[in-house]
Order: sequence, then C-alpha cells, then structure tokens
Amino acid sequence: MSRTPVIVLDGGLSNALVDRGHDLTDDLWTARLLRDAPGEIAAVHRAYFEAGAQVATTASYQASVAGFERAGMTRAEAETLIPRSVALARDVRDDVAASAGDDAVRLVAASVGPYGAVLADGSEYRGRYGLSRAALRDFHAPRMELLVSAGPDMLALETIPDLDEVAVLLDLADEFATPAWLSCTITGDRLRDGRPAAEAFALAADHDGVVAVGVNCCAPGDVLPAVRSAIAASGKPAIVYPNSGETWDGAARRWIGEPEFDLALTSSWAEAGARFIGGCCRVGPAAIAAVARALV
Repeated sequence: MSRTPVIVLDGGLSNALVDRGHDLTDDLWTARLLRDAPGEIAAVHRAYFEAGAQVATTASYQASVAGFERAGMTRAEAETLIPRSVALARDVRDDVAASAGDDAVRLVAASVGPYGAVLADGSEYRGRYGLSRAALRDFHAPRMELLVSAGPDMLALETIPDLDEVAVLLDLADEFATPAWLSCTITGDRLRDGRPAAEAFALAADHDGVVAVGVNCCAPGDVLPAVRSAIAASGKPAIVYPNSGETWDGAARRWIGEPEFDLALTSSWAEAGARFIGGCCRVGPAAIAAVARALV
C-alpha cells in the first residue's frame, strides 16, 4: 500500500507546560494560562512548530464561559479568553512562517474538547453524561462560535468519548461552516461510553466539512485498528494522536508505566492511511520532532 502524505500534529500542551514549571491541577487546566501566562502557551506552540509540527492545537480544550465564570471571571472576560487561544496560535504560526520564509503547511486547529473535560472529574473518559443532545448543543455552540470568530483554519473536535456528543459536534461544525476533524477517545474498538467507535466514525461520512476522522488520548496499541475502522466507516482520511502509553494515577496524581509511543508504530499508521499524525498526553516536542523526521 502506498503511503499517503502526512501532516504532523503537535503533541500534548499540558505536559509541555508542566515541563516549563506550571501547576495545572486546578479545574481550568491549561485554559487558566490564557489569562495568567499567555506567553507560555505561545512558547509551547513555537516549540512544536520548531520541532516540525505543522498544526498548532489551541489551549481551548477545557475552556468554556461557564468554567471561567466558576473561576471568578466575568462573562466578558471569558468571552475574550476563548478566542485569545486562537489568536495566540495564529500569531506564533505567522511569526514562524515569516522567519522561515517558506510556503510550508502550518495550520491552527481550535480545540473543542468534550463536555466532560469542563467538569474536571474524569467524565471525558466515561461519556454518557446524562445530558440530552439539546443540552450538549447549548453547551458547545457558544464556545464554538467564539472560537470560529477568531479565524482558525479548522476545528479539532477532540477526545470525544460519547456517541451523542459526536453527533452534536458534527452538526455544529456544519452550521459554523468551518472545516473540522473528529477525534474520539477509545479503549480497544469502543468509545469510552461503551458504544462501538465505528458508529461514531460513520456519523462523519455525510459531513463534507470533516477533513479527517480518528482517535486521540488513547493507548498507542489501539491506534492501528482504529485507523482502518475510521477510514472504512467514514470514507475520510484518518487522524491519530495517542498518549505516550503511560497511565494516569488519579489518586497519586502521577503518570505510571512505560512509554509505548515509537516511530515503528507511526510508520504503520501512515501506511494504513493516516493523514494526520501527532501525539497527545506525555508526547512532547522531542517525540514530535522524531515523527516529523520519519514521516515528512
């Protein structure tokens, strides 16, 4: 099978910020730094671009108006911070491109994380929130509108654990007329809500604005079957950016186990038809540089 051209994604934002000395244990996670240290977010975007990433994923995964308000900010402040995530990434992208003086692909993807992420209780790894599709739409639509207003190249509908949430987000992406990728979080061949991942992938088939379908925030060993399933079910190119393979111990608040993210795996993903490849939690700039050297 001939290999499709690959666009290299960035890696985990949170681990890169922790490596720079930031405590991200509060409910806002990386989104807090949109207010407190935006320059640090910009520095991480720059590090990934310099490592060879072609996509900067914004610091909006856990950002919502309600979440910022719970943290004591006004609604006006919240509505400024969400589009700021896109502006930061765009400014870095434009500066890197100007310095490089080339026409290489460099994109900004506005992260639209799942409803469960905003709860900050691990619900993004369980799904089935007990909300109707209408309630999920009411949550996601305002934040997506704010992100789109800042002009990203695409939306990253990412780490989605729930089939109902997938349907809502795909419909909203159509309404905002913005290209998007869909990336679900899985265990084996199932969404975190227990339903077959192929059902979620298939929902994207009729959405022309979806540029890729796949998985993230999962074990590297689950990726290759997911690539094949995503392509077969959706008819779209695949996107994959798994975790390092380590496991988060919530009680001890630390990562345990050994990394399993290696270049041999990424080559097999590309050969199977993955068009976008990067990393999620615990995958940093050094690993992304290795992916870029191997695949681009």
